[in-house]
Amino acid sequence: MRVLQVIDSLQPGGAERMAVSYAELLHKNGHASYLCSTRFEGILKENLSSDIGYLFLNKKSSVDIIAFLKLRNFIKKNEIEIVHAHSTSYFFASLLKLSGLSIKLVWHDHYGESELLKIRKSRILKLLSPSFDGIISVNKKLKDWAIENLMIKNVVMFNNFISDSQLSNFKQKLKGPEESFKIICLANLRPQKDHLNLVKAFEKLSEKINTTLHLIGNNPNTSYSTKIFQYISNSEFRNQIFYYGIQKDVNQFLRLADLGVLASRSEGLPVALLEYGLAGIPVVVTDVGECKEVLNNFGICITANDSELLSESIFQYSKNKFKREKDAVNFQNHIYSKFGEDVIYEEVISFYKNL
Repeated sequence: MRVLQVIDSLQPGGAERMAVSYAELLHKNGHASYLCSTRFEGILKENLSSDIGYLFLNKKSSVDIIAFLKLRNFIKKNEIEIVHAHSTSYFFASLLKLSGLSIKLVWHDHYGESELLKIRKSRILKLLSPSFDGIISVNKKLKDWAIENLMIKNVVMFNNFISDSQLSNFKQKLKGPEESFKIICLANLRPQKDHLNLVKAFEKLSEKINTTLHLIGNNPNTSYSTKIFQYISNSEFRNQIFYYGIQKDVNQFLRLADLGVLASRSEGLPVALLEYGLAGIPVVVTDVGECKEVLNNFGICITANDSELLSESIFQYSKNKFKREKDAVNFQNHIYSKFGEDVIYEEVISFYKNL
């Protein structure tokens, strides 16, 4: 099978990580695997095996004719059968199908605001949906939305997945006092991740225990991310909060933490939560998207946008080492058994074959 993954960027994010993971998964299992980044490259390019065919378009606009022809020629030259477009890359991929290329087109919906689907902007998506041969959704809400709103009925839900190959022996260290209770949050600085809620909860917690907060993720330099950093700089606990930016090997950071947290107000199926499980750390998350289903009671799941409850939940967990260790082991085993790459591989290959 000859399959091309298409994604707009290779900066760290859930959809971007999954595009690379799918390319690697197919390559590992003997398929001709390719990946195209349309707009931006990024640190995830370093995770791509050299044997995977790679194309960077450096697309400058929505309809960049030069980039389009470059991609079209790449597909013809490599006799690609299936184009698997992730998130917003569906637009360019649909043009390929409409231009007369004999390909099967899959759209992978990673939409992270699944609690706000009623206000999702989807006019162009609906218009182009007849060009899709199949849709993969990362949670049930997105699957139901696609069936109801798009002009295609071949819609499936596949879990995001995690791979052991993402682990390495790279040595890392978390900042701050070694004896502190270390809380880590792997999330790009976007509004849906609600870092402000997390920082407010951390301030309340810091009044009770010796703790540090470690933030990993991309800073897009938006008004939201600026607001977060301004709030942190004015906090009396600012010397206990550390920001690491984008990191290539997040697992090495995660393994050093005592607790992983996601304080999101909305999610799809967060890859960060799978990475917490892979690293073997206990978790506190908000009940959005598929978080509760993924956690499967092997951790603490609370309502979103409640810093008091978040702080108290972390505090109770910090005082019960036995429960943290038990939940961490059970959650890690659960992630391996349900979200391992072997499980997803069988599902996606069957889906591809039946397009």
